[in-house]
Amino acid sequence: MSCPGRASSAFPLHVLVWNNDYRRLDEELRDQDVDQRDPRGRTLLHLAVSLGYIESAKVLLQHKADVTKENAQGWTVLHEAVSTGDPEMVQMILQHRDYQQTSMTLGGVPELLQKINETPDFYVEMKWEFTSWVPLVSRVCPSDVCRIWKSGAKLRVDLTLLGFENMSWERGRRSLIFKGEDTGGWAELIEINHDDKFVTTERFEISQHMQRLTLGSMTPKRKDVERRLTSPIINTCLDTKNIAFERTTSGFWVWRTEKAEGVNGYEAKVYIANNVNVVTRIRTEHLTEEEKKRYKADRNPLESFLGTVEHEYGAQGTTKTTEYAASNNPTAITLEEYFDPEFDLKGRDIGRPKEVTIRTQKFKATLWMSEEFPLSLVEQVTPIIDLMARTSAHFARLRDFITLEFPPGFPVKIEIPLFHVLNARITFENVNGCRTAEKTTSQMGGGAQCDSGANFEVDQSVFEIPKSYHVQDDGRNIHVLDEDNEIMQFAIQQSLLESGGNPEVGVHSNGAVAYSQDFNIQYQRALQESYLTSSGNSHCGSPSEPSSFEKDLQLAMELSVREQEEREKQRREEEDAELQQVLQLSLVEK
Repeated sequence: MSCPGRASSAFPLHVLVWNNDYRRLDEELRDQDVDQRDPRGRTLLHLAVSLGYIESAKVLLQHKADVTKENAQGWTVLHEAVSTGDPEMVQMILQHRDYQQTSMTLGGVPELLQKINETPDFYVEMKWEFTSWVPLVSRVCPSDVCRIWKSGAKLRVDLTLLGFENMSWERGRRSLIFKGEDTGGWAELIEINHDDKFVTTERFEISQHMQRLTLGSMTPKRKDVERRLTSPIINTCLDTKNIAFERTTSGFWVWRTEKAEGVNGYEAKVYIANNVNVVTRIRTEHLTEEEKKRYKADRNPLESFLGTVEHEYGAQGTTKTTEYAASNNPTAITLEEYFDPEFDLKGRDIGRPKEVTIRTQKFKATLWMSEEFPLSLVEQVTPIIDLMARTSAHFARLRDFITLEFPPGFPVKIEIPLFHVLNARITFENVNGCRTAEKTTSQMGGGAQCDSGANFEVDQSVFEIPKSYHVQDDGRNIHVLDEDNEIMQFAIQQSLLESGGNPEVGVHSNGAVAYSQDFNIQYQRALQESYLTSSGNSHCGSPSEPSSFEKDLQLAMELSVREQEEREKQRREEEDAELQQVLQLSLVEK
């Protein structure tokens, strides 16, 4: 073990935070790394928030501490702020998080456009298909084709799936145009509404934009703070540390061969990605007993059909409390114990004792990899997906997946899980099949490519605003992912409720709050709440007495599972029969 006093001396700034000596901390931070970590994996800001020291947290935020960083357990600063139950702490952290995320979202655009500028021009279409095996959910599984033109440092993306409004998915024709310069000093963002012939534009230089973007403009609404304090803390991640890609095969036994399929004219090897887990962790230590009971009552009784494995970890040896002024060091960890990396805390920790529920579900993703595809995933496609991921939850999920180390080739088709019951199938097609914004008959096929060589050029009219359109300068409002996620949650919920015969139910009062790190939990909470909600008051009635809609849904899911089992049984019987026939023929030949 380290000598007494020596361990803490290696982390002088963390010791100042431990003692909440915020005045001296302010002085010492001027020449130090504000995001350095202690032996327990906490940054200075993480430590201050976990201990409930709002004065030290304010000082660290003034020195631009990164709010988005995670601790060793994968929890963000906002997670820990909510755990304290302190509304002032949550409001402050949420405000700085939104400010930093917005700055990164817009500030990274010129850099990405500069990367795009260094690659050859191209055109490609991304076909998005959303699928689900769960009955009723199929009605909220739309599809879309994203058309992408890239020329120099210019990029245009056309979309038709816009959002959810008036109990149905909203469709229309929209174009997003990004323009930059070689040096990456400025960028112009253009959004074109072709239906209304209306255009909003925003041109900004990084230095001027940072001056216009103020912290005060990011002040969260009171209801947003209250909602987080009365909802579980939810963190969902895609666990791929043990991922393994395996070639799929066709046939049976010794006659099995590696599977290859044609995808839009390209021969592709088919791979299955095994050991992909979606891990959802839910914390409830900051909730009142009433809120905890309500949350448990809202739990989806049909989770067993989804193959979810759940483990609960409660507070160990501590008294539960609903006051945010609870002890920030309930197990009396000393300064030297905490900062000694060799000292075993034996499960003890600072902050409010955690009450964690962990849910895991295994998934299989499918890849169709082609070595003939003319585009480069890393150089040409990934920067565009990264750019779109800054404002689109689905592109963000795709970005997280394509950053893995794939087998050789280009993923001409990918099928990945978005959530337990929702999959997304993305197909890249019609490469360099369109130079202009108008589709001709020959461009509609999506099969053979028109010009896959380095000489392909995009017509510059693609990036021009139609003359008859009305233009509003500096009118585009780029937001963080919260709004898109809540729209998706509401869309899934309302569509399921409409199928159940009750279209007059609003957003659930105990809905989870998403942000960029865990947007996909919106699907989970929306689906869970939708299954249970059958009247205007989602908390009425006993959770042990399911509604008729719930019974119908359970029956439908049971039939769906039974049908899948029957199909699998029939497939095995057919393979066995074919095998017997082959064996008999081989014996006859002998």
